[in-house]
Amino acid sequence: MEDASCLSEATKLAMRLAPAIDDVRVLAAIASIPRERFVEPSLRDRAYANVALPIACEQTISQPLVVARMLELLELAPTDRVLDVGTGSGYHAALLALLGGEVYTIERHRELARVAERTITELGIDNVHFAIGDGWQGLPESAPFQAINVAAATGPAPPPPLVAQLASGARLVAPVGRASQYLTLIRRTDGGLTQATLEGVRFVPLIRDDDDAG
Repeated sequence: MEDASCLSEATKLAMRLAPAIDDVRVLAAIASIPRERFVEPSLRDRAYANVALPIACEQTISQPLVVARMLELLELAPTDRVLDVGTGSGYHAALLALLGGEVYTIERHRELARVAERTITELGIDNVHFAIGDGWQGLPESAPFQAINVAAATGPAPPPPLVAQLASGARLVAPVGRASQYLTLIRRTDGGLTQATLEGVRFVPLIRDDDDAG
């Protein structure tokens, strides 16, 4: 058995998540990405704790177990075209880039997008495309997508514009709800849409441009 002292912190994190995550590709991706690169310098000693941590613009980098679970639910194939709503730190987008094909990530805070893009570029990941805008609306000009990851709570239902951007056979994972939030998996099938409500989670809200206007 390999000496645990020789393992990277990312590999140790993947090993701790393994009892709850069946997808070995997801675990391999987590073992490959240095999470401390996506965390504020003052919090890097907690980068591999299984907790959400604050980042700039009153946002968070999500709990590693929840990130892994969302990735697992998306069932990504290496050629999948993926939309990531809420770039945040960029950690989720980096993992999606290892698991899928082309990744399009949208963030309303320009500062966050700029830092995330720099971090992902420095890691040598070159299949992530960054956009500034209203994540509620998605990226219709780049649709359809085989998978959509939403890293903010959508309120009572996933945004209809995002659902409309799903290709046939595609999956969307989002935290749905307000006071009580649940991971929700939507699939587009030949017969229409299916929806499954899963475990409880806690995310910052997905802000719409309309919310600012109101």
